[in-house]
Amino acid sequence: MARPPCCRRIGFLPNASYFKPSGIPCSSLAVVNLTKDELEAVRLADLEGLYQEAAAERMGISRPTFGRIIESAHQKIADALVNGKALRVSGGNVIFDKSDFFNSMHRRRRRCHWQGKL
Repeated sequence: MARPPCCRRIGFLPNASYFKPSGIPCSSLAVVNLTKDELEAVRLADLEGLYQEAAAERMGISRPTFGRIIESAHQKIADALVNGKALRVSGGNVIFDKSDFFNSMHRRRRRCHWQGKL
């Protein structure tokens, strides 16, 4: 039996949750689902320019886990852009935490007991 995934910390909630090519009705588009933790990984690595180690620490996960998340996110975003698919941001086992001032060791030991959606 697989181990349940830990919650990932995200520092923002997106204003938009759906992106699609203009001029094409939603009903005729294939949809790629990007989780909130994948979007946060893209934000930290690509927008803020953090190294994977620092970004992983901010999300409260290990560096190898961050690497897997960012690789998955890049593949999904490339698929949506290149193949003209819609991109939906939803799901993911996340905790919204705006503050970046927590001790990193405290973050790593913290577990998610709430399994609802944000």
